[in-house]
Amino acid sequence: MSNANVQRLVEGLLGMERTAELLKLLNRPDSISDCEHGVVTRAELAQAMNIALFDDLLSRSQNGAAYVAEVQAIGGSVYFDHGAIRTVRWHGNGALPPGESSVTRILRPLGFRLNGRYPLDTLGMTGRAYAHEDAPDEIAQFFLSEIHPERFSPEFQRAVSNVVGTSKDPLTPKAVFELAELERDGSLPLTTAADLLPVIVAAFSRQHDVPALADYEVLLRESAEMAWIATEGNAFNHATDRVDDVFALAEREKGKGRPMKPDVEQSRSGRVFQTAYRADTVEREFRAADGSSITKAVPGSFYEFISRKRELDRGSNRWTTDLRFDAGNATAIFKMTANGGQ
Repeated sequence: MSNANVQRLVEGLLGMERTAELLKLLNRPDSISDCEHGVVTRAELAQAMNIALFDDLLSRSQNGAAYVAEVQAIGGSVYFDHGAIRTVRWHGNGALPPGESSVTRILRPLGFRLNGRYPLDTLGMTGRAYAHEDAPDEIAQFFLSEIHPERFSPEFQRAVSNVVGTSKDPLTPKAVFELAELERDGSLPLTTAADLLPVIVAAFSRQHDVPALADYEVLLRESAEMAWIATEGNAFNHATDRVDDVFALAEREKGKGRPMKPDVEQSRSGRVFQTAYRADTVEREFRAADGSSITKAVPGSFYEFISRKRELDRGSNRWTTDLRFDAGNATAIFKMTANGGQ
């Protein structure tokens, strides 16, 4: 049985039919197997948000949607491991808080806590993982990355300011108040949570105006990741499916002619293995020098796969899933949006 609160929240966004499909498809956290009528916990709201964001990713990744459709056709399931968000740690970010703070102000009230820091120095970025305090192995984590414009050229920095300086803040004063209450109490009335959910889901998108093509080209010369942010903003860069054997899956997908990453990335610990489709190509609008609108094909989002080994927690003498990430893996996976990936 699905959690009635999660079901009602997602139905309010996606409708009954799509909600039923997603609840059947995605893993169901045992921690929210039961619920209180009319009261939504932070874990329930986090799960509802994650379901909506996973669905949004599929709407922007043709390859991911095709894979998931095949899984659904045979009655299979998806274990949603994590979603990845890119942000810009920059003072000239318009009305949007700089860097990952624009996202963590949503995640923290929902129960997510810092679960690791990963320097991505070759990309001029820093990554941090956030896991849910109530159900770290069952509710999808977030991998948040910040790009540091100060590590790039003055011309690059000016282009960053031009692009993100027009950012609007998607959180209304009412939403900020409701998130504060959620952080304090750990729950919200169902009607309040239902009003809040579409606001926080909308925060995972592009908040700035259509970028100028000239600025985009400046950014692209120095950072494919910042160029990606210019067109996609804070939308999911990728969503990740946890599978038993990512090596076997990669070979099957290559055999189907899917645009898979050539190699599976392995963490230094030897416990985390990742691969992905190359980013789908999408059409995005830009402003030309004369003010007219032009369209250009650019890398969009993608669908990723991960296998995580279990390890013995000697403190509790229990086997647990290794929920860590790896900077080398992340750097290689990020290249999937560099001109369609490598």
